[in-house]
Amino acid sequence: MADGDGRSRRRKAYRRGLLSEYVAAFFLMLKGYRILSVRYRTKVGEIDIIARKADLVVFVEVKARSDAGAAIDAVGYGAQRRIRSASDIWMSRQPDCARLSWRYDIVAVVPWRLPRHLQDAF
Repeated sequence: MADGDGRSRRRKAYRRGLLSEYVAAFFLMLKGYRILSVRYRTKVGEIDIIARKADLVVFVEVKARSDAGAAIDAVGYGAQRRIRSASDIWMSRQPDCARLSWRYDIVAVVPWRLPRHLQDAF
């Protein structure tokens, strides 16, 4: 019975994460970003959202927590390293890479609040 509860919790967390990523993507679109990819996966890691505004590419980590501080703190060094490695792969595949600048942001999704967008977070 305990294993069934674990699967149920994982499914619920997965759905909450997916919903949070779409909420964050919609929020970024309202701020004028164009969403290029959601859940971009590579062998070295995953980037939750890749967005662009003019010549700026933003690699976004989305965290859903009960408060924004906990969400921001949840992006540790290991996650940052994986996101940077995955972003290097993505950038290497862009024909206009030389003229693009990029940064790493965090969007904290908190229940019943607007998402908090922390620019240039790491």
